[in-house]
Amino acid sequence: MTLPPRRRLLRRGISASVSLALAVAGTAAAVVLSTAPAAQAAAVPAPSPLNVPGRGATVPFKEQEAEYAATNGTLIGPDRLYGHLPSEASGRQAVTLNAVGQYVEFTLTAPANAMSFRYSLPDNAAGTGRDASIDVKVNGNQLKSVPVTSHYSWYYGGYPFNNNPGDTNPHHFYDETRTMFGSTLAAGTKVRLQVSSTADSPTFTIDLADFEQVASPIGKPSGALDVVSDFGADPTGAADSTAKIQAAVDAGKAQGKTVYIPQGTFQVRDHIVVDQVTLAGAGPWYSVLTGRDPSNRSKAVGVYGKYANAGGSRNVTLKDFAILGDIREREDNDQVNAIGGALSNSTVDDVWMQHTKVGAWMDGPMDNFTIKNSRILDQTADGVNFHMGVTNSTVTNTFVRNTGDDGLAMWAEAVPNVNNKFTFNTVILPILANNIVTYGGKDITISDNVMADTITNGGGLHIANRYPGVNSGQGTAVSGTTTAARNTLIRTGNNDFNWQFGVGAVWFSGLNEPINATINITDSEILDSSYAAIHLIEGATNGLHFNNIRIDGAGTYALQIQAPGTASFTNVTATHIAQPNPIHNCIGSGFVITRGTGNSGWFADPPVCTGTWPTPVWTNGGVPGGGTPPTDPPTTPPTTPPTTPPTTPPTTPPADTGNIAQGKPITETGHADVYGAGNAVDGNANTYWESTNNAWPQSVTVDLGAAKAVKRLVLKLPPSSSWATRTQTLSVLGSTNNSSYTTLKASAGYTFNPSSNNTVTVNLDGTSTRYLRLTFTGNTGWPAGQLSELEAYTS
Repeated sequence: MTLPPRRRLLRRGISASVSLALAVAGTAAAVVLSTAPAAQAAAVPAPSPLNVPGRGATVPFKEQEAEYAATNGTLIGPDRLYGHLPSEASGRQAVTLNAVGQYVEFTLTAPANAMSFRYSLPDNAAGTGRDASIDVKVNGNQLKSVPVTSHYSWYYGGYPFNNNPGDTNPHHFYDETRTMFGSTLAAGTKVRLQVSSTADSPTFTIDLADFEQVASPIGKPSGALDVVSDFGADPTGAADSTAKIQAAVDAGKAQGKTVYIPQGTFQVRDHIVVDQVTLAGAGPWYSVLTGRDPSNRSKAVGVYGKYANAGGSRNVTLKDFAILGDIREREDNDQVNAIGGALSNSTVDDVWMQHTKVGAWMDGPMDNFTIKNSRILDQTADGVNFHMGVTNSTVTNTFVRNTGDDGLAMWAEAVPNVNNKFTFNTVILPILANNIVTYGGKDITISDNVMADTITNGGGLHIANRYPGVNSGQGTAVSGTTTAARNTLIRTGNNDFNWQFGVGAVWFSGLNEPINATINITDSEILDSSYAAIHLIEGATNGLHFNNIRIDGAGTYALQIQAPGTASFTNVTATHIAQPNPIHNCIGSGFVITRGTGNSGWFADPPVCTGTWPTPVWTNGGVPGGGTPPTDPPTTPPTTPPTTPPTTPPTTPPADTGNIAQGKPITETGHADVYGAGNAVDGNANTYWESTNNAWPQSVTVDLGAAKAVKRLVLKLPPSSSWATRTQTLSVLGSTNNSSYTTLKASAGYTFNPSSNNTVTVNLDGTSTRYLRLTFTGNTGWPAGQLSELEAYTS
């Protein structure tokens, strides 16, 4: 998916602070806004994802938003428009400081000896980032100067993004840092972030601060091996300690002893591979693994199990330390995640993961893995991904913020994910994609979580048969019973540039094939959704059951129905729905609603089917607001493909009969979202390649492996009638060396019509060709080249 046209948000003239109370009536919980003193920054009330009792992670800090603190800076927001600085702030509001002496001042509500704060500095002209510092003052007295940087923020262009400020679509603006005060400050103490110089950065935007009482360092367990005293690792970070920590881990396994990481910052430039061992630190504020290979940037700090094809690892415990990486770009082929590999019967407990590509990308098959009590911050891709055959595994009581892709994800690519759970997590501000998602999977549980502030290309909760390798033939599609209970969603969902309509807070997709399962969505709240509260698209979803659901605030509709399906609704209530008709449904009787008792506010008969999409009205928990009509869409929207490890091309090419292009290596000039060129040679007409939008010409090139006398091409688009008739203008070129190309078929228009299964045939003269290229220069149905299958035949 891609992004919406830009909209300029109208400023709201209301100033108040917000608190949340949870009232329990029966089994359904309710978040209620209550009045609080006027905020000094005149911010708009915005429910906090950390004030939902009984749901989400139990965090060790007290959070304060800059927009409700004392300040002489400038309030920015509220604003949900992608590419605008406040849109990526918590609550979509922040404070900008742009002069010496400007500050944000927080008053402690509990004792604290440490703080983290989230901020944004502008990029520099070269896109390499800038370094600066900001003062920390306590009760008006200087305590310290804290370094801040933009090296881990500011990405541009379409996927996989770049660091070129001259490109379109700037995003991923914020970062966070942490510091200890040196002593415990009492409740009531005033802690100020204040600008002392604008020489290194013209502005400092402060989003929030988290204040924490950090416990004393954890001592070495009895009998443990010490990576410093026993193996010579360097706690100053000056020397590379990779080999010495690895030696300690190997000895710990051999001797059956815990391996202890004492206080210090340790330079680690490659994976520490763990198996049948406990690796424990003095606490995530004290024991830090960091680093990256200075010459080979595909090597960086990470703690990995052995890969599944090497037997995987088991009986591993990782606890009480931090992995603070140095990843400044997104390169999906690089294994530069904090935790990875296959870890069965293993636990990650109280590990702080920041500035890596993914917090934990787990490649199965693997079983019985748990992440708990951890923090995952500032990733360039996912927070966690259970990928390919992860079973009976859990993420619980974990805080996730500012990921570059899905916050918590399960992706059953080609191997079933079964009986996994995401419970009691708080997932905030995924810069792309969804807060929590399962792509396929059997008997999945997503419960007791809080999801907030989706930015683009996804929703809060997503259940889908999407992405490669998710299908019933391999047993990887959504199946069994999916349980999503007692979740709270706040300001989730967003717009999409390709579709140019909103994605719902809770949404379902049968893109690869219809969902036929039992999906129970119960005892949950969907608050202040940016667009629709509930959304179906891209293929049927059957077996939905909504029970005890409270919808309060939807920017457009309560239900946005763009695909068939079946759903029952009992005790589902909706208020503050922006549109007078709460259902948009152009599927008609293809979507079957069964109404139980206790419903109100979301049903209409007939629903509306306008063919146009309204401007959203955002409520911030009941406070009306909205936007102006769309303007100025970017020409190169970003996309959200999955983070995939390297793959192995087929070793046995098909015989020189039938479709000789299927399964062959294919390259492209670019693609949108997950619609890569591999979809055009996978033998599945329901998957497709879509080029970068609004950027002609675009091409795909297939390597047939050897020169062939190609006489016929069969080009396909998905056969579904939802793909309207379109004419694509394209030419066919060939080469024997991938350097010099000749025209095999001059540019012409080819019409794809659902009545003929969206299939066209291009006849060629049999010129010997190894590299076959299609170059697209136009499409009457979409501003991009599109192709679900490129079939090549020698007869």
